[in-house]
Amino acid sequence: MPGVLYIVPTPVGNLEDMTLRAVRVLKEADLILAEDTRTSSVLLKHFDIHGRLESHHKFNEHKTSAMIRDRILQGLNVALVSDAGTPGISDPGFLLVRTCVAEGIEVCTLPGATAFVPALVSSGLPCDKFCFEGFLPQKKGRQTRLQELAGERRTMVFYESPYRLVKTLEQLAEHFGAERECSVSREISKVHEEHRRGSLAEVAAWYREHEPKGEIVIIVAGAEDEKKGRKRYSEEEEE
Repeated sequence: MPGVLYIVPTPVGNLEDMTLRAVRVLKEADLILAEDTRTSSVLLKHFDIHGRLESHHKFNEHKTSAMIRDRILQGLNVALVSDAGTPGISDPGFLLVRTCVAEGIEVCTLPGATAFVPALVSSGLPCDKFCFEGFLPQKKGRQTRLQELAGERRTMVFYESPYRLVKTLEQLAEHFGAERECSVSREISKVHEEHRRGSLAEVAAWYREHEPKGEIVIIVAGAEDEKKGRKRYSEEEEE
């Protein structure tokens, strides 16, 4: 009888964000796949999890996905974790899930931590409709994608490195307008969690003077008239 592929979110910051179910699944799994075994070993040790651990990351996933599929078909229950957050969301996972789904293997994804949801909700920008863009292309296709998103009406979510944050904010201001509202969330669920809100120009200026560190999520307002958007949400609250 085939086993199950479990997709297990892990904390993006505070270890208390680990769910009881996630701990149980990892303890019961025959095999745990980790983006970085060194990082995951620390987490597993903290929760007294001693399962077999192997690497599964963006540099080997094309080679290992078929082998893992075969092992699940032979009856192994396999759990996939990334360094932090939910596998498949800007982390390895999609290819393995697609491979297992094509074979009819059960894929069970546990709910849990991911950085962009608390960043989006905390931003103060509309979150009834949004689009997740992850990391923008670093070189080829970057300008084209920014031009395409300039008219996007939904709130937009981006991931970014602290080393490229200021440059990205400046490029967003160039394509979307310097006064477009945004929120930059840093170090979600960690001791030094920070949310910096304002126009793209204001937030870019802040981080030019204050070097950013840690994991970054950028939330940018959609292209629709912001005053109309705020008025609409106020009316909904009154109802």
